Amino acid sequence: MAKSNEDLGMVTSAHHAVAANSTRPIVETTRGRVRGATLNGIHSFKGIPYGANTGGKNRWLPPQPVAPLSGVRDALDYGPRAPQNERPAKEPHLTWIRDTRACSEDCLVLNVFTPGVNDSRKRPVLVYSHGGGYVSGAASAPGLDGHNFARRGDVVLVTLNHRLNAFGHLSLAASGDARYADAGNVGMLDVIAALKWVRENITNFGGDPANISISGQSGGASKVAVMMAMPAARGLFHKAIIQSASSLLRMATPEAAARNTHFLLKQLNIDAKNVAALLDVPTATLLHAMPKAVAAAGRVDNYRPVVDGRSLPAHPFDTTAPAISADIPMMIGSAETEMTFPYSQAMENFSYGAAQVLTRVQDFVGVDVAHARRLVDLYRSTRPNATPGDIWVAISTDHQYRRNGIRASELKAAQHKAPSWHYLFTWKTPVLNGLLKSPHTICIPFSFGNVDIAAGITGNGADRYALEASMMGAWHAFMRTGNPNHPGIAQWKPYNAEDRATMIFDVPCNSVNDPAREERIAISACPAYRADGSRLAHAQG
Repeated sequence: MAKSNEDLGMVTSAHHAVAANSTRPIVETTRGRVRGATLNGIHSFKGIPYGANTGGKNRWLPPQPVAPLSGVRDALDYGPRAPQNERPAKEPHLTWIRDTRACSEDCLVLNVFTPGVNDSRKRPVLVYSHGGGYVSGAASAPGLDGHNFARRGDVVLVTLNHRLNAFGHLSLAASGDARYADAGNVGMLDVIAALKWVRENITNFGGDPANISISGQSGGASKVAVMMAMPAARGLFHKAIIQSASSLLRMATPEAAARNTHFLLKQLNIDAKNVAALLDVPTATLLHAMPKAVAAAGRVDNYRPVVDGRSLPAHPFDTTAPAISADIPMMIGSAETEMTFPYSQAMENFSYGAAQVLTRVQDFVGVDVAHARRLVDLYRSTRPNATPGDIWVAISTDHQYRRNGIRASELKAAQHKAPSWHYLFTWKTPVLNGLLKSPHTICIPFSFGNVDIAAGITGNGADRYALEASMMGAWHAFMRTGNPNHPGIAQWKPYNAEDRATMIFDVPCNSVNDPAREERIAISACPAYRADGSRLAHAQG
């Protein structure tokens, strides 16, 4: 019988208190000593600053050094979220991945979960970037608690906050001020600063600075792709995991970024060359102006990394995979029905009739009505019992998520250097009467070992634990060696354009060559999905 997380001594609530008999470990960092907490054998250090306050004169500058800590700093609670407009969530399938703590521009903080400190052990390290696109999210979401992941794998987990939206990606090239030449990418420069902190400090936290993996889901996965393309990140990590990224191929162009900056400055009534005035705008005023600026720009949000020729020389996966990361093993994949997660926040998405689905496919994919009808007919032929809403979910998921992940695997495999390991998550959650199937974010609780913390999206079935063990085992194995194979899954081969080996994460886990081949080919012949709302002139793949 499958054991529950309680049976395994795992943390089942992210809102646990520090046990009365827990020790308070102290670790020396390059900026001073920090005091953490211990729970069930795992030491946690939360809210450690890796950069200075990004407000005031530091706005839109690359991350500045943090001041030395005086005495011993308590690292017992998460730090603030980066400024953002994310609304609170009440629905159980959303609350586990949201956090409601205060926002602040003093947000450059990270959290460490480790089985041992000051013990000269060299454990594999995972540095995780949270999701929420480039606009929202935080490492302090309940479902990102790192105790179970660190314990089960005898590994070190680091999670972090960094600047988001216009605070992290406002192109100020038009100002002519060289100090702000990197303003469009400071959010990613924050992540690089965190990786440097890990390289310099993780040894005392029981980790191996020579064996660091980076990972993320959704927007966090896109950040991993950007790290793979940034020269300043070279050498700071050794493996990469990309989970459910829709925007990993291309980032914002300078022209697109300048357009959004124009509309934001117009909302604030500030001249493009008057950066000094922009520095004095209250945080709340900037947050209030952002959605109005995006609406004025035609609902195109380019507050995302900018291919500026400086910190980000080229799009991460466009034409080729990034050459500077050719030797980095990559694991990448998506969930079968990603789009049920956002659609669940407007239930009418599931009740479309056939005519509505045809119209939406035509608009979303960017094809004429005849092409849209061929797509719908193909997807219906492989899903004879599907509703029109089910067909809409399948096509929009493949268009926005699966095809871009496959394209990245194709480009990575074509380098003939480090492997790409491709997966598809197909386990179906019973919550909301099975409506969600295999939604966006579902991979997180299984790979983190937090299916009980995230029961709002995973449900309470016993079959969760076998899949949790299989996925965590793959993540831990990949962290150690760059190969995710372990005894709990079927043999998993690297991806190539001939076999297209894909691990199916379900109960049981099996490897399949080129799953849903006809659908893959059909969707790849359509204009490629672009996160900024624009479309490529030709299909990719």
